[in-house]
Amino acid sequence: MSDAADPEGDLIEEPVEIEVPIDPLAGHPASAYFWGHVAGGGRVSEGQLEIVTGDERAVRVLAAIAGGGDLERETTRREYAHDASITRTETEYTLSLSVSTPSPTSTSTSTSTPTPAPTDPDGDGDDTGTLLGRQSTLGFPVDGRGNYRFGAFADHRRTLLRGLLESCGTVCFKSSSGTVGVSFVHEDPALLERIRDLIADCPVDVPVEELSETSSGGYWFGVADQAAPAFGTWVYEGCAETGLYARSRRRKLERSLEQVGLTDGDETGNRDEPTGRGEQP
Repeated sequence: MSDAADPEGDLIEEPVEIEVPIDPLAGHPASAYFWGHVAGGGRVSEGQLEIVTGDERAVRVLAAIAGGGDLERETTRREYAHDASITRTETEYTLSLSVSTPSPTSTSTSTSTPTPAPTDPDGDGDDTGTLLGRQSTLGFPVDGRGNYRFGAFADHRRTLLRGLLESCGTVCFKSSSGTVGVSFVHEDPALLERIRDLIADCPVDVPVEELSETSSGGYWFGVADQAAPAFGTWVYEGCAETGLYARSRRRKLERSLEQVGLTDGDETGNRDEPTGRGEQP
């Protein structure tokens, strides 16, 4: 449960402040983060987009980027992706967008930002019957048809990978080996191959494993243990400044790094260093 969760299950208003793009499909750190979440934990159909996350702060950030939407909270029991014989109880937060979602100028939303994102990138003042300012999902970076078009986010690979890590990745402390573990799990092997390619292009040397099948019918791959701390730290560098992060996942990474003695608990997201390759946090 997040810091702002109501014990009776209702979502409590928790304003977030981020810089949002004029067009949520254009190249921008927030857009990259948003579509990373859509790819890893979302569903896209004609006229509707839904994102599911386990972090309340993250779902409010995603709603701010989208310019509104319906937020819901639900407690569910799920099978562990790597071992279907193990189940766990999770609180999930869902952001739903549809062609009937009102524009940010008229909607009432519990997420506030300094500059709301219009859903009318053409500027003609008419976003009736559109989703994120588009008449169709065919041109979306993630279109629900197995296409992942991340080219617009080439300069924002860090936040794209952060969205992917938070939506279909895992971070843990491996007590058996005393190392940090990072892996990605998804039902679509094509997405995991795209993530492998994105990791290969990041400025940190990060060996990754080949794809394997999970017992639940999906696929997964892991980041090499020796590279996981550097990769995780790089992914979350600068996140405090942009506000583009899930609080629970960032804390999990920090705790895991502490357990292996690599940080004092105040390393990730609190520094602003050159990132290489012209990328932005």
